[in-house]
Amino acid sequence: MAAWTWRFETAGGTEVQPAVQPEEFTTQGDAESWIGEHWKELQEGGTDQVRLFEDSTEIYGPMSLHAEEAQEQESAEG
Repeated sequence: MAAWTWRFETAGGTEVQPAVQPEEFTTQGDAESWIGEHWKELQEGGTDQVRLFEDSTEIYGPMSLHAEEAQEQESAEG
């Protein structure tokens, strides 16, 4: 059975310890639901971006946890 895990990084790509310790997820949906619930705490704890892995295979990333802020800035500048 595959294990889905997140890698937590700074904006520069350096791995950091997450503010909220994740479990190992058995589905991609569970992993994504978890990041959806905890992204703000993770961001406040020093994580800028995440990568999703299925076992040792990177599925996608880096995905910024600052996306909403960036969108707000674009709206303000526009």
